[in-house]
Amino acid sequence: MLPVAGLGTRFLPASKAQPKEMFPLVDKPLIQYAVEEAVASGLEEIILVTGRDKESIEEHFDTDEELEAFLESRGKSEEAAQVRQMGQLASIVSVRQKRPLGLGHAVQCARDLVGEEPFAVLLPDNLIDAATPCTRQLLDVHAAHGGCVLATRVHEGAGIEELGVLAVEPVSDSRFAERLFRVTDMVEKPAAAEAPSRFVIIGRYVLEPEIFGLLDATPPGRSGEIQLTDALRAYALQKTVHAYRFEGAHFDAGTKLGFLRANVHYALRDPALGPGFREYLKSLKL
Repeated sequence: MLPVAGLGTRFLPASKAQPKEMFPLVDKPLIQYAVEEAVASGLEEIILVTGRDKESIEEHFDTDEELEAFLESRGKSEEAAQVRQMGQLASIVSVRQKRPLGLGHAVQCARDLVGEEPFAVLLPDNLIDAATPCTRQLLDVHAAHGGCVLATRVHEGAGIEELGVLAVEPVSDSRFAERLFRVTDMVEKPAAAEAPSRFVIIGRYVLEPEIFGLLDATPPGRSGEIQLTDALRAYALQKTVHAYRFEGAHFDAGTKLGFLRANVHYALRDPALGPGFREYLKSLKL
């Protein structure tokens, strides 16, 4: 499940008429990285929780035989194959989140499509470049321990008051190389002095269907939004929530600086663009 109904206000005016999820990161829209991660993790059904003016996201993953035929007629077989691939990545359906009432509400909107089985949630503006996809890492933890699982990393520097923060205790399991923790508490956007640790929530989750009932009972927070963190906190009091310190490079592409950093990272690792771009960066008088 990918929530893509946000207004993208941090990127105004660029996001006024174009969803931020469709902003190009090197040569692919941001949303495509999340879909490809889900597919590479073994997931075959994708739910997009969309909002108004998000039709271009759905169209990106639809078939376009006319464009394919046009490209083939011009001898652009490689480009035609790229267009064809978009319609074959996965089974993609969408549901509308009519009002922006928070991540917890977005998850609730997918309830009927999810049914009574565990599901993954990927926030597309969190990019994670990893040899083993981050979602796959969480699914492996879920297969071993069950319950809800979320991705975490250690936050360095300032800004922790803008994040979800965890209180954790280590779990002894040699399969996960001291990266696995049990969540004892969590808080959304605490004051820096009140943060229970430096472990923060990153936009990857594997959730059990019981989370829907807990979301139903979760009142809106001070911003009027239903927070997934509050429902997970309630789940942790009843059952087990694990946090996994994932392996990989993380970029918060929901901010302008994070988006720029992600572009540099992915451009440098591109075999066609990387060498020339690296030389350009070296030439800058910084």
